This record gives sequence, structure tokens and C-alpha cells, in this order.
Amino acid sequence: MNLNQITIPSLDVVKATEFYKKLGLLLIVDALPRYVRFECPDGNSTFSIHKVSTLPKGDGITIYFEDDNLDELVKQLQQKGIIFTSEAEDKNWLWREAHLNDLDGNHIILYKAGKNRTNPPWRINP
Repeated sequence: MNLNQITIPSLDVVKATEFYKKLGLLLIVDALPRYVRFECPDGNSTFSIHKVSTLPKGDGITIYFEDDNLDELVKQLQQKGIIFTSEAEDKNWLWREAHLNDLDGNHIILYKAGKNRTNPPWRINP
């Protein structure tokens, strides 16, 4: 089994589309103003956004995007006007992360984990 795509809700798919294009995702399905789908620039996964009239309640959604050049990516996005809630920093779970929110309040974590993404020292063998 392989993860194909994640779909998130948005109150304004048009504005959300521009935000995620600025992050570097590649638009592959344009059914604005109700739906869009992107390819991630690396790998085979896709990411889509669909229009809703109200956002889900609670803590919402957290989206992780991995990039081998995290610090450079953060600098580039800041130059494009993207505001981060935390700069890139090393975490005790052996990932380097930077945090931000999209226009609908979804939490985005840009990170670099390398082999520790799926093979941390504490990995269990099923």
C-alpha cells in the first residue's frame, strides 16, 4: 500500500491555491473555485484542497512536507512573504522542523528527517 494523496478543506480554494503554489507544489487539476490537486515536487504523492462552507472544529489538520534543503527552503519562502510560527530547529526526535499555518489555519510542518523519518533508532520491527 502507498499513500496517494491528502485532501484538506478550505474556505477559499482560490487563495489556498496561490499559497500552496508559493510553497512549491505543482498544480495538476484545476476545478476552481471548488477543488484543486497538486503534485509534490519530489516523490509520487499528491495533495488536494476542496471547498467547504465551514472548517472542521478542534485542532485541525497537520501537514508534513519533507525537504532535504530545509533551511534554504525556509529562507526562500520567507522572501516570498510566507510567515513562520517557528524557525527551523532540531527536535529531540531527530528531525529538523519549521512550522507555519496556511490561510485556513491548517498547521504545516516543513522538515528534514532523512533516514530517521521511517527508521529512527527506536523503530520497532513488526
